[in-house]
Amino acid sequence: MSASAPTRVEVETELGSFTLAVDEANAPISAGNFLAYVDGGHLDGSAVYRIVTMHNQPPETPHKIEVIQWGWRLIDGTEPPFPPIPHEPTSQTGLRHLDGTLSMARRAPGTAGPGFFICRGDQPELDEGGGRNPDRAGFAAFGQLVSGRQTIENLFARATSKEYLDTPIQIVRVARLG
Repeated sequence: MSASAPTRVEVETELGSFTLAVDEANAPISAGNFLAYVDGGHLDGSAVYRIVTMHNQPPETPHKIEVIQWGWRLIDGTEPPFPPIPHEPTSQTGLRHLDGTLSMARRAPGTAGPGFFICRGDQPELDEGGGRNPDRAGFAAFGQLVSGRQTIENLFARATSKEYLDTPIQIVRVARLG
């Protein structure tokens, strides 16, 4: 594999597996953070804990999205194994939130770290300048779904009337391929 080829990572969930191509060339900070969680085994036994659909967002939400959020959960006041990372906006990386994009979950710019999401459908409102967050800084896209679309659909089928799942869906293992 050449140095510019994306790193492939397999995510095994209780509903099946999917494979992601991680773009270290265009989004080195976000990709490096994700791969540190993968390589350290910090995502093994984690969970899909949020599924956002067009139907479970408040009706007044102006910029609705559809995403699966997953990763290391901040529970019981425990700190994640790594500090938050600087924000890599889509204007810097050239990446966009298209169908199957892997991106960093965050509250404010510079708070991303242990949470990730996958877009279902194109989500331009998540790019820098998009209206999903009032700060308009967008989210840091850093990878793409390359196989396992059926697993993503199986996960979406488990959405409830609330974004955050009462019973998270287990992620069994996350590992680099090759």
